[in-house]
Formats: sequence, structure tokens, C-alpha cells
Amino acid sequence: MRIAVVDRDSCDPKKCGHECIKYCPVNKSGKVIWIDENTGKAVISEKLCIGCGICVHKCPFSAITITNLPEELETDCVHRYFPGGFKLYRLPMLRKGSIVGVMGRNALGKTTIARILAGELIPNLCREGGAEPAEVVKSFRGTELQTFLSELYGKRLRAVHKIQYIELIPMYLKGTVREIAERAKIPQSLMERLGLSKLADRDISHLSGGELQKLAIAAALAKDADVYIFDEPATHLDIVERLKVASIMREKVEGKYAVVVEHDLTVLDYLADIAVVLYGKPGAYGIVSRPVGAREAVNEYLKGFLAHENLRIRDEPIKFESRPPERRASRQRALTQWTDLLVELGSFKLRVKEGYIGRGEVVGVIGPNGVGKTTFVRTLVGEVKPTVGEVYSAPSISYKPQYIRDIAVRNSEVPVRLWLAKEAQDYADSPIWPDVSSGLGLSTILDKKMGELSGGELQRVVVAAALLRRADLYVLDEPMAYLDVEQRISVARTIRRIIEESESAALVVEHDVAMLDYMSNSIMPFVGDPGVEGYAEGPLDMRTGMNVFLKWVDVTFRREPTTGRPRVNKPGSVLDREQKERGEYYYA
Repeated sequence: MRIAVVDRDSCDPKKCGHECIKYCPVNKSGKVIWIDENTGKAVISEKLCIGCGICVHKCPFSAITITNLPEELETDCVHRYFPGGFKLYRLPMLRKGSIVGVMGRNALGKTTIARILAGELIPNLCREGGAEPAEVVKSFRGTELQTFLSELYGKRLRAVHKIQYIELIPMYLKGTVREIAERAKIPQSLMERLGLSKLADRDISHLSGGELQKLAIAAALAKDADVYIFDEPATHLDIVERLKVASIMREKVEGKYAVVVEHDLTVLDYLADIAVVLYGKPGAYGIVSRPVGAREAVNEYLKGFLAHENLRIRDEPIKFESRPPERRASRQRALTQWTDLLVELGSFKLRVKEGYIGRGEVVGVIGPNGVGKTTFVRTLVGEVKPTVGEVYSAPSISYKPQYIRDIAVRNSEVPVRLWLAKEAQDYADSPIWPDVSSGLGLSTILDKKMGELSGGELQRVVVAAALLRRADLYVLDEPMAYLDVEQRISVARTIRRIIEESESAALVVEHDVAMLDYMSNSIMPFVGDPGVEGYAEGPLDMRTGMNVFLKWVDVTFRREPTTGRPRVNKPGSVLDREQKERGEYYYA
């Protein structure tokens, strides 16, 4: 079976010479590729296409994908948005009382799956004329989905869908947090557990991303539903909030249908009972793997080999260090150092013990929101002056800020290619450009304007610019927000490669514990009272630093034997109690 997909976002016939039509060897004897009059985009006939791949290589926008898939897979085709568009194969099998996790790259159909399972989108079973609900139910006969979809379409199940892009909420809802909570009938007890009570009088338009996320999750959990679907619930939340929200979600959805789409593998593993992996070609087609236990699914994803599919999805496995790395950077090789610091911003106070960052060091920064992580970063790069103490910065610093939307606003009409050239001269000649470009999927968006980029695309571009600059110290504030797992791994590997090969250093503020563990060889823990005061020391070796932070959070992690990845222990479990008694909260 052959599928031929044209990415309509990338295809722009007005800016090319119609190379796909001109060089197609079959087009002279039949209409295989043409420009649709209604959409103005190229369309390829899958029945007439011979799969030569010439149009794929000739397209200047890399907008065409032609792939051969097993013939039997066509019977599992669930949805296609339009002829020649993205195809989704299979759906996760839901089980009442079990939370189903969904992981995979962006643009493989995760949000489409969420909308189908919420009843917002009736799948067309890849038929041009669409499909009736009864036909959809019949297509899943003999599976758990037959019962689920029958009850969903029969209005016997009520579904709640927490959307992915929570930034859109203020566009549709107006008022204070208290007013929104009253309309959504959010219990006061849930408001207090999520820390929303203190925001009751704040207008929803003034909430941060993390505060909006918690409000959206609270509104979803407050509804008496039968099906709960959460699309990327950990985005914008710090590690403390992620674990707290995960615990509340498990408690509230017990005995119901539940689906969680998430890129943070630590949170997904903690939340889900069973999980599926999405694989395929982003923007072209996505295939849902067979469901397995969440632990097994995450392990197979990291290994890059799906045993139940007998399929390799990645050339190299991802392995974590199960033993804590020693901090080798000496003060004699320090790039940046500081004395004891006191930084005051309004009523907020941040105290940082004296420390240094040495050559060849990747320093992870971990801590809850509101205790001064970004304030310290801004102090380090010279944007904020300390009230007490001195900072001796590196000769050159490449800084990626936390909030990047204003970059797109200021450069809204500038093509990505030109903006990268301005920010990182000769970026295309950099030895890491191939890795950065392929890992972050930049080739398809280089000709887009900065103002046209989505949140994830903008993040990828800004992170790429920061990594492509030649610098002594790379300071990256939340570089992995909106990125999928593969892109996060690519960023982590690229950071490590840059530091190892150039003898520079990096300071990375991040909430994804697995990625911090994967790339860091030292850590700076931040603790305190959010919005009031913060305290930090370090950089410390990974063992000491994680013990300091996790003891404050009162959470322990264990190591997965096969991959070495960190996993959260259930509170009060035997391992949790044993590790707390030994004082080993992270490396056990």
C-alpha cells in the first residue's frame, strides 16, 4: 500500500516552479500530480503514483511524503483530514478504571486521537464521503473500543477534554479566577490543593501559563464525567506541581475512562497504567502501537524498538546513567563564578550561595516556579543587578530566555532563515547544524515568517539559534517546553556534544527530570516560598543536589534496571520508605 501526502502548510505553488508536476515521469501520460483549484495546493493520486520519489526530492519545500506501508494496515485506517492529507492508523484501546498514556512525536496524530475519543471528531475511516457513527462503531467490533464508542455516540458517556493549547483560554473566557471557578463548579478543596485559591481575585488574562494549566485541569476534574482526556497536562508546570497534579488526577479519575497525552516520560510513567507509542512520519501518517504496560511502553520507546510491533523506530537507544556522575569541574577552570548573592525584585528576595560553573560542565537547574530560577539566570547574564554580591560572567554568553513570544512579535515579518542568520552568523556552516536542523525539524519552516510560527515551532527556532551561536556559556531557560520527546532528546544530546567538544559550559533550567538527568553532570537546586523568597546553592554533584531538592519535596525516585531512567516511587511504598531512611532520594 502506498500513501502520498502533501503538507499543505509547507506547499506553496506560488513560490516554486511546480517541480513536482514538471519532473513526474508518469504525469505526461496521466494526471498524477496537479494543483487543486480550491486549495491552491498540490494533490497526488495515490492510485497512479509509481513511488519513484522524484517529486519528494525535487520539492523545494520538502512538502511531499511518499511511503509504502503494509497492505493489511489499510484496514486499520481511522481518519484522513482530506485527500492527500495526514492519515491516522488505529486508536488506543481504552479500559475503564485504567489510565491510558499516549507518547510520540508531534504531528503524529495525538491531538486527533484526543478529539476522536472525546467525541468532538467523528473519524471518517479514511473514506472520501466520511463515515456514520454506526459505521465507526462497527469497524471496531470485537474490541473494547466497540463498546466505548457505542456508548459515547449514544450519549451514555460524558467526556471531558482538557485541551493542549491552554493559552487560548483567555480568548474565550473572561473574568476573575473566582468567577471562572464558580461557573465551572470547581470545589474549594480542589482550588486549595492546586494553589488556585490565592489567585481568586486575579483576572484570567493575567495568569501565567502554569496557573492557566492548573485552572484548566481543575475545571476538567470538577466535572462529573465518564471519560477524562488530558492533552499535555504537564506543560508550564514545575516538577513539584507536576507530581501533585498527577496524584490528584489519579485520585479523581479512578474507575473512569482516562487518556493522558504527555511528552514528560517521568510524569507519563507515574500517571498511566497502560500506554501506546505513536510512530510514523510527522505530518504524513501516524500509527498507534499495541497497548502494553506503561513501564514497558516507555522502556521500548527509549530503546527505540517496539517488540510487539517488531519495529525499530530509532537507530540508537537512549540510556541514562544509573550511578551519579562526579563533578569534575574545578574552580581553576571556572568560566563563570559568583560570591554570596542577594537579589531583590520588589518584595521577592533570592539568596544564592557562592559558586562557579566550570568548563565542560552542564549544570541543570531544578526547582518550583516562583523561587528565583529565572531571576538567577537573568542575574547571571547581566539583566538584573544583585543587591549584595558580585557575578563574574563568562567572556561570551548565548542566552535563551524563558518567554519567547515577544521575539516573534518583534520579528513577525522576518523569515526564519534570515532571523537565524542574524542571531547566529554562518549557522549553516556550523558542524552541529545538521543535527540541530534534523533533530528540531527546521528544514520545513525555514521559509516561514516568525509571526506565523506555532508555539512549538518558535521554541525550536529560538533554541536552535541559542545552540548555534559560538559562546563560552550557554544559558537556556526552559528550552524543552512544547517540544516532543524526540526533539527533547535531540536538544539534550546537542547540548552535551557542544559542551564536550568546545570545552564551554551550559546552565539549563528545566522541569523534565528525565532530560535533566540525561544531560546534566551537576545540579543547582532551588527551594523556598514561591513569590516570597528563594534559596539556592551549588552547582552540586548530582547525588547531593537531587537529595537536597527531593528531600524538600518529600519525593523519592528509583532507577529502571534496563534503561537507567528515573521513576517516581509511590508515596508510602516500601521503596519510598527505605530510600528516605537511607537518605537516598534519587540514586538508590
